[in-house]
Amino acid sequence: MKRKRSMAAIIGLFVGAILFATAIRPLPAQNTGNTNGDDESRIQKGFAIAPVHLNLEGKNRALVGLGSYIVNGQGACNACHTCPSYKPGHSPFNGVPEEINTDGYLAGGVPFAPTPFISRNITPDASGHPAGLTFEQFEHLIQTGEDPDHVTPLLQVMPWPTFRKMNDHDLRAIYEYLSAIPSIERQDGVPGPCHGPDLDF
Repeated sequence: MKRKRSMAAIIGLFVGAILFATAIRPLPAQNTGNTNGDDESRIQKGFAIAPVHLNLEGKNRALVGLGSYIVNGQGACNACHTCPSYKPGHSPFNGVPEEINTDGYLAGGVPFAPTPFISRNITPDASGHPAGLTFEQFEHLIQTGEDPDHVTPLLQVMPWPTFRKMNDHDLRAIYEYLSAIPSIERQDGVPGPCHGPDLDF
């Protein structure tokens, strides 16, 4: 009888320990079922809104699509890095269908009067590096705001304090997208044709 009681006690302790462990273990994050769908949706939307042909050779397709979504759908990079932002007669601010200036897409040249600052060409260089920066240099620029041209200690127009709040994955996606866009030769520090009749930026 004693032996039956001690076996029952051991089994009871064992079951109790399992129930206790189950009760105190962290609950898994609730899966709404939308995470992967949202990511894929943003990637597809990114490809749909990319205004230029993308070179996907050797690139991570998902990162390129996500990067386009951030650059073209959230970051408004075109507003400061394309001069002018829209083709003549196609600025949505005039109530007409939007058409991005693909000839100067992200090649810089936008002057920020009355400051001496002019937006930088962030298209890939001959080595395929956006703005001539490796990913490590790009990430450092975004995280610190240090001016790679040393015109000022810190970039004064680029909204790096906001961009540096992004996670590493999103920064990598931006870089991957910028690596996939067409390269445009344009000298940094020289203003582009952003002013004049029907030219909007």
